[in-house]
Amino acid sequence: MKKLALVIIIILLSNITFAQNEIAVPKGYSNDIGQMISMLDNLKSRVERHVANLDQNGTDFLLDENANSPGAIIYHLAATEAYYQVYTFEGRGFNKAEAKKWETALNLGEKGRNEFKDKPISYYMKIYDDVREKTKDLLKTKDDAWFKEMNGNMSNQWAWFHVMEHQANHMGQLALITKRL
Repeated sequence: MKKLALVIIIILLSNITFAQNEIAVPKGYSNDIGQMISMLDNLKSRVERHVANLDQNGTDFLLDENANSPGAIIYHLAATEAYYQVYTFEGRGFNKAEAKKWETALNLGEKGRNEFKDKPISYYMKIYDDVREKTKDLLKTKDDAWFKEMNGNMSNQWAWFHVMEHQANHMGQLALITKRL
């Protein structure tokens, strides 16, 4: 009990605020898929908080010559999620048109540093928002039995867990970058 009280005091004193403090199944989703949506949306909102107020210099900021800008990272998150949409719902990788649209964002590097600049953070966030809405619409059509099914070498659930952990990793990267601005 003393440990719990100490944790509560630390949280209160640290001024940490959480827009969401539970994993709640949104209406219209099966239990396991709904929990995943809740976690994905929670992470996305935290990613957004790191970049929401970036000006153009912040959006294009490079920590060093091998880094990716916050704008490019947001595009990368959208591209990764778009890939797992076609992988889990259609059992395939990107076709030629999709690869043309997303490949640079998936791989980033020098090509990404050259291509993803001079656009406001809202440009990248709109792409991310659109991809997430499609993910949610698609997942709403599935149930927990589908979520557990194997799809190649992973279950659909693991694929979406990977999207979530990937997003969390880049959230940390964005936190580091924005603290350096």
